Amino acid sequence: MKSYTLLALTLFLTSCSFSTETTLKEKELEHYQSESMKTLGLPFSDAVIVDDIIYLSGQVGNLPGTLDLAPGGLQAEAKQAIENMKLILEANGSSIDDVIKVTVMMADIDEWGEFNKEYIKYFTAEKKPARSAFGTSGLALGARLEIECIALKRK
Repeated sequence: MKSYTLLALTLFLTSCSFSTETTLKEKELEHYQSESMKTLGLPFSDAVIVDDIIYLSGQVGNLPGTLDLAPGGLQAEAKQAIENMKLILEANGSSIDDVIKVTVMMADIDEWGEFNKEYIKYFTAEKKPARSAFGTSGLALGARLEIECIALKRK
């Protein structure tokens, strides 16, 4: 009886291992970089897509194709960062409505309330993604905030 149990357990574990390897090999992986970002020569992709999930790199409020932040302070940067996210999502068959998770990094966490004034214009009560936020001691380009997200690819 013990040998049948051991044989059954071995076959089960082998099939689980084989199934996982097969599934991983079948996953599609794509690195996306917009034309405007390619010209900047930055060492990362705008997004990485694994099957139907899009992982966006952090977006600061830079004007597209430049390393210049949107003028006007935190709310202007927040608006531009979210607009940058929208462009990348839309270029990859997704939208703001398909965002699953958002992570926000802020140079000054005391500006959280001001940031939320812009954020709620894009993420309505019916379509609020999961979200995390934390304060930092500095962000790229001297930005006030950086936003990254994970979204569902619909197309």
